Order: sequence, then C-alpha cells, then structure tokens
Amino acid sequence: MSELRLVALATKVKVQREDDLVTLLLDAVAQANEEVRHHDLFIVTSKVVSKSEGQVVPFDGSDEDKVAIVERESVRVLRRRGTLRITETRHGFINANAGVDLSNTDEGTAVLLPVDSDRSARRLRGEIGRRTGVEVAVLITDTFGRAWRQGVTDVALGSAGLKPLLDLRGTLDANGRLLEATEVAVADEIAGAANLVLHKAAGTPFALVRGLDESFFGPGSIQESIVRKKNDDLFR
Repeated sequence: MSELRLVALATKVKVQREDDLVTLLLDAVAQANEEVRHHDLFIVTSKVVSKSEGQVVPFDGSDEDKVAIVERESVRVLRRRGTLRITETRHGFINANAGVDLSNTDEGTAVLLPVDSDRSARRLRGEIGRRTGVEVAVLITDTFGRAWRQGVTDVALGSAGLKPLLDLRGTLDANGRLLEATEVAVADEIAGAANLVLHKAAGTPFALVRGLDESFFGPGSIQESIVRKKNDDLFR
C-alpha cells in the first residue's frame, strides 16, 4: 500500500533578511513533535527564501510602481490587461506579474522571486544534512496560475535531492502498451499536494513530506528538468 504524509510546519518568526531558515525549519520540526528521517522532503515557500536572501524592494502602493517592478523583473511581457502582466522571468518561468508578491509583506515593500531557487534549495539541503546527518530533499515552491484553467496551485521553483521529472518513456502501461511521451512532473505534483496543508494566513512556510517512493530521490534541478526549452515550446 502506498501512503504519503504531509505535515505543515509553523513558525512564529517573521522572516527577515539573513535569517537562518534551517534553524527555523528544524525548530518547526521539533515543535511538531517530528524528527528528520532519511529521504524526508521539505517544502520551503519561496517567499521566506526571498525575504531571507534580501529579495525585497520598496513599493509605494501605486499601480504605476507595481507595473514598473513587474516589468523590471521580466525579460518578456506576453500579455497586458490593466495592471496584470503575463510575463517570462529571467528564470524562464511564465507567470503572472513576474511572481512579484504584494501579500503578507511589510508595508511599503514587494517581494521578488529568489534569484536562483535551485541554488537556494541545494544550500538548504546541504545545511540540513550537515546539522542532522540525514539525507533529505528540498523543494522551493510558489503559487502559479495555469493557462486555460481557473485557480492557482503551487509549483516547484527549485529542487535539491529530488528528481523533478519522472521519465516513463520506454516503459509499459497496465495493458502492456509502450509509453512514448509520458513524463511526470513529480516536483510540481508534490508542491501542489503540500499546498493543501500550507494555509496562506497560518504562518506555515514549511512542510514535511514523508513516504515518497525511493526512486524519486536523486540529482536534478527545476531549470534542467522542468523549464521547457524554447525550441520545444509550440506556443512561443
């Protein structure tokens, strides 16, 4: 029987620049009466990563300043409607308003996406391993909309210790047919599932995911595995 466990990990600390996220995470694990186990996966929301890394800029509250910040964070604007921009970020993400976050931020500020979420995930994973002696994986996640579908869901922006894409090409389905195109975005599926326990107003910037298949763990990054290359994109 397969079973997956998701645990929200809360902190009362309001994360600021240069705060130690690993200390906050491990404290939250202890407060939840949990311990770090082999091949646990930890979700870390991009907002606390950005705040700890200083990815916060002044914002005067005006529509004009909002648009200016968004367009500075974009390498390309695909669509415009009022103050809404559908953008391509320097990371290669296609999302609304370049991921600029104006909710749950200090007055007069806007939070940008992390500069390199894969690198941040590797740093967090390495420090967790150093302090606990346990091999884990880390996903950095954020909330994105989806083209042609209502609603938002969380996706992975950075990954360390997890293979973000499960390649089933060349394997057989339940009827013995050869799979020719099936690649499963494991990192995004996990991020979306974890979002069910990460309530936006509950002070839960971390989550523990336990029970993942051992085959999911290994090297990989979101930039290498998930961001679609322009030559493979039928919409650009």
